Amino acid sequence: MQESGTAPAVTEPSAAVGRDDLQEWLTPLRTAGPERELAIGRLHGLLLRAARFETARRRPTVTGVGGQQLDDLAVQAADDALMSVLARLDSFRGASRFTTWAYKFAIYETSVKLRRRAWQDREVPLQPETWALLPDSAAQPQQQAEHAEFLAGVRDGITAALTPHQRHVLVALALGGVPIDVLADRLGTTRGALYKTLHDARRKLRAHLADRGLGPAPIPTSEEA
Repeated sequence: MQESGTAPAVTEPSAAVGRDDLQEWLTPLRTAGPERELAIGRLHGLLLRAARFETARRRPTVTGVGGQQLDDLAVQAADDALMSVLARLDSFRGASRFTTWAYKFAIYETSVKLRRRAWQDREVPLQPETWALLPDSAAQPQQQAEHAEFLAGVRDGITAALTPHQRHVLVALALGGVPIDVLADRLGTTRGALYKTLHDARRKLRAHLADRGLGPAPIPTSEEA
C-alpha cells in the first residue's frame, strides 16, 4: 500500500482463484445464513489485526492520541475495510491470496483515518501570506541568482495566473503538505476534483513561467512521494 492516500486496487490480473480461497473465503462470503456470518466474523478479525498493526506502526506520526483512541480508530478502519471488501468480492481474481488482497483495504482505511486524525486540529494553509514561504535559497551559491529569479516567477504566477481556488489548492498541497483527502474534507469536495484543479494550476503556472523564459515549473505535491 502507498501512504499517499491512493485507494487499493480493486481488480487483480486474471488468474485462477485457488481452491483454498474459494472454500475458506469466497464461497462462504457469497452464501446466506450462519456460514456467511462466521466468515464475515473471521474476515473482520483479520482486518482488525491489520488495522491495529498499522496504527501501532504509525503511532509516532499522530500526537496527542491515546491508546484507546487509536484502537477505536483501528476498529473503524476495520469496519470500513470490511464493507469495501464485501462490495468488491467479484473484483478478486486470485493473483494473490485472498487474505493478502483484503489486508490492503485495512491498511488503506487505517492510513486515511490516521492522516485525517493528524490534521484534525491543524489549520490548512490557504492564506495568501503562505505564498511568500517559498524557499529562496539555492543549494549552491552560484545558483542563487537564477533560483531567486525562478522563485520570483513562481510567486508572481501563483498570484497572477491562477484563480483563487487554484491558488488555495496548490498552496495547501504543494507548500503546506496537506494530505489530499484531508483537503477534500475541509473544502467539501472530492479527491478527483482536487487532482483536476492541481493539474490545471500546474499547467497554468508552467505556461506563465515559460512565457517569461523560465521554462517549465515542476511543482511537487504531497501525493508525489
